[in-house]
Amino acid sequence: MMYNLVNELLVLVKRYETSDLNPQDNLNAFHMWLNGQANDQSATEPATPEWTGKASGRSADSVINTSLVHLYRYAKNHARNAIAGSNFSTPDEFIYLISLLAAGSMSKSALIKHNIHDKPAGTLIIKRLFDKGLIEQEPSNIDKRSSVIRISHKGTEELEKIMDKIRLASASVTEPLSPDEKIKLITLLQKLENFHHEQVFEKHKILNR
Repeated sequence: MMYNLVNELLVLVKRYETSDLNPQDNLNAFHMWLNGQANDQSATEPATPEWTGKASGRSADSVINTSLVHLYRYAKNHARNAIAGSNFSTPDEFIYLISLLAAGSMSKSALIKHNIHDKPAGTLIIKRLFDKGLIEQEPSNIDKRSSVIRISHKGTEELEKIMDKIRLASASVTEPLSPDEKIKLITLLQKLENFHHEQVFEKHKILNR
């Protein structure tokens, strides 16, 4: 005898009996209730996506990494189109200015770390911004012996000229997503970014002890 099945049916009957739907004492009503439970469960459980190479063992980690790399390249292409004909040579230049505009003045090393660049690459970006007059240097309010950089008046003006195009470029990258999907994606991406940010800077602290 299928005792496990009988036990599962008894559990379901008890749930049906205590439901808020005025349960009727007949098999047809119970069957309809069971179908409704199955539909509710399938609606709340996301479908498992298919991907190239899944059948041969390609992992979800591999797909996520590849997708992130591809999305970075798509985003970079949109950004390049947005700055075409402007005073910016690369997307990194306006990203550095946006960082200064949003977070305020900071040291060169802090700005480079903020944008997750290695020192040589970040230094070159900052040099180009200085040469174009888009940023300027001033004494630090915390330590007068050191200096910080801030966005200049010209930098603010140049950024304002292309901000509408940058917003359109950003929207193009996430265009197929609904507002709810964007919020969910932000949550997941922040979880990943925060994890790796801590890993990188903890490693940096250990190496510099």
